[in-house]
Amino acid sequence: MMTVTRTTERRGSAASGMTEQQPPPPPPCPSQSTPSQGERMPCGRLKTKYDEGWRRIVRNFTPSWFAVNMGTGIVSVLLHNLPWNAQWLQYVSYVFFAANVVLFVVFFAISVLRYALYPEIWRAMISHPGQSLFLGCFPMGFATIINMMIFCCRQWGDWVVHLAWAFWWIDVLLSMATCISMPFIVMHRHKPGLHNTTAALLLPIVPTVVAAATGGIVAEALPDSAHALTTLIASYVLWGIGQTLSGCVLALYFHRLTIHSLPPREVIVSVFLPIGPLGQGGFGIQQLGKVALRVLPETTVFRTAGVVVDVARAAEVLYVLGVFLGLIMWGFALVWACFALISIATIHSFPFNMGWWGFTFPLGVWATCTSMLAANLDSDFFKVSTMILSLAVVALWFMVSIRTMHLVVTGEMFFAPCLQDIREKEQAGGSDRRV
Repeated sequence: MMTVTRTTERRGSAASGMTEQQPPPPPPCPSQSTPSQGERMPCGRLKTKYDEGWRRIVRNFTPSWFAVNMGTGIVSVLLHNLPWNAQWLQYVSYVFFAANVVLFVVFFAISVLRYALYPEIWRAMISHPGQSLFLGCFPMGFATIINMMIFCCRQWGDWVVHLAWAFWWIDVLLSMATCISMPFIVMHRHKPGLHNTTAALLLPIVPTVVAAATGGIVAEALPDSAHALTTLIASYVLWGIGQTLSGCVLALYFHRLTIHSLPPREVIVSVFLPIGPLGQGGFGIQQLGKVALRVLPETTVFRTAGVVVDVARAAEVLYVLGVFLGLIMWGFALVWACFALISIATIHSFPFNMGWWGFTFPLGVWATCTSMLAANLDSDFFKVSTMILSLAVVALWFMVSIRTMHLVVTGEMFFAPCLQDIREKEQAGGSDRRV
């Protein structure tokens, strides 16, 4: 989740080095019809109305901002479901939930404005090999809100559960859209090559795994067993799609690491991303098995004419299999977590950018898998591990959010690399339109 770093870092360093006595040589910028007198941008071109105020925020609001929703949402989920909890922690989780809803609505509104007012940015964003991958952050951030609707608002009535169910189907469609379209675009248009491949390639795929886990949470709350069964089956399908594709990407990424060593320091935080599908997948398969244990005996599945199947035992098999797979995936996530920590220790220092939000969600969903194992196995080890991971995620959230707010105030966080592509194309074409 670090694709914007290098350009942003260069931009910031160039701006800090400017002086009025020795202006920097003008870099490639689109031709401007404005007078030669006026304030200049760090790149040397004259500032226009698109470079300040609300227009600058809207035009430079990339899909990676929804990673903030992912991080904030997973903190609310963890605080609500700690193995050793307290009432005040429940209230704190409600605050995080409310903040996440507000952030999601604001981010969604800004994104709609961005592509409605400047439709050319959509094509540029899709064509960008880094920014386009972050489209998967939208359905994943949305899923955390659906989860908390079930956890926090279920007592308001069945209408909340049915609303969450409707939202879940929307999330499923969005997740499938990113999972199918973006890998094909990467193969057909981006063609990054092995050297430029990072774990960010997981971002458009993991939403299906997240949607599967959310489906298990929603299905458990649905009062109608037929609706719950439909949701359960769809969630198993989503889990299979996401996990198999994630396995392909993990194999490719491991091969890239063995051939070309660690990613550059600007994108080193992306080494935490492989923990995401493993942690969320481990939680999801356990949750689905738990729901199957309750739902299947209430339905007519496995009761085809001429076939005698003990539905209760079949449900028990799914439950035990879920715990078994969850334990295996937890161990695999532990390996990738060790790889990530060693990689971070090797690099020592690396610049801050939106990619730092990649610390929170992968570790957070790994903590949910740990919590599920603690409940299913009645293990103090996994309970303690859940507390440690959850508190680490909360601490990381505060660290990253404080730094993010500081850069939002200074304006350094609002920079979209895909806009540079538009400027270069307009310069080559001799266009006078200001970008």
